[in-house]
Amino acid sequence: MTPELIFEDDHLIAAYKPEGWLVHRSDIDKHEDRILLQYLRDLVGQHLYPVHRLDKPTSGVIVFGKSGDAAAKLQAQLDSDTSVKQYLAVCRGFCPEQGVIDHPLPPVADFKHQRKRPKSELPRQEAITHFRRVDTVELPFAVDRYPSSRYSLVQVELVTGRRHQIRRHFKHLSHPLIGCPKYGKSTHNRFFAEQLHCARLLLHAYRLSIQHPVLAERLELVAAPRGCFMSLIDQFGWQLPAN
Repeated sequence: MTPELIFEDDHLIAAYKPEGWLVHRSDIDKHEDRILLQYLRDLVGQHLYPVHRLDKPTSGVIVFGKSGDAAAKLQAQLDSDTSVKQYLAVCRGFCPEQGVIDHPLPPVADFKHQRKRPKSELPRQEAITHFRRVDTVELPFAVDRYPSSRYSLVQVELVTGRRHQIRRHFKHLSHPLIGCPKYGKSTHNRFFAEQLHCARLLLHAYRLSIQHPVLAERLELVAAPRGCFMSLIDQFGWQLPAN
């Protein structure tokens, strides 16, 4: 699966980022050669400026500025409450119908020198996530200790933007996301990979609502999941949420 443009004008582009692509080169994953920023620069034929990021295993809508000024204005929006950042996720169990997860999180330690510090010494940062359960499914498979297995499709809206916030918050809620090796459950991840043929993190940046940095009009940038994520949604008879 390759990236695709969702929107483009003289000031910015919005694109679909497939899972498995890095937004830009990183020392954390030096050998990955699927770099979204470089791909899109070649596609549109000009320099682009990153505005925000999506983790490598997350798919969905992402925005880049065509100038430093446009990127700075967009970044300021995404750091404030004037933008709307919505995701779709699949979690284990029937999670509550809706709620707010207000649970401070320490920074994610990516490098060895960071991991040496005890977690108790890492300063916790405010982290707030809103969520709404969209649909559920109960499958007749004993994946864990129960005779059947339950899963929820959830619409998630970020208030803050901490690293791995959605994954860590749903682990805190005891409804870990499917396909997450770090914060999820290996038995359910393996079930989805081997029996449902979907071996990816089921987290997708579904909708981004922002004000255009120059024209001052509202942009509603929406992209449905693709590949096996969308196949699961169809297989389970789930409906995507309205914008």
